[in-house]
Amino acid sequence: MKFVLYAILAYVLYQFIFKLVIPVYLASRKIKRGFREMQSKMQEHMQQQQQGNTPQPSSSKPEPKTKAGDYIDFEEVK
Repeated sequence: MKFVLYAILAYVLYQFIFKLVIPVYLASRKIKRGFREMQSKMQEHMQQQQQGNTPQPSSSKPEPKTKAGDYIDFEEVK
């Protein structure tokens, strides 16, 4: 009888670890990495602004927008 209880306990523990603990750990690590990258980009941007080396946009004139066609009125579908 003890063997069955230990087997059930091991299965529940296995499911808990591999379906909750590890995914949460990996997600938090990915989010931390993203925050670090964003912070480093922001610091680089601030340094460029302080030095006066702000990158200029590639095109100085915005392209004119072309109309695709006639305006279609929105109708709510019930």
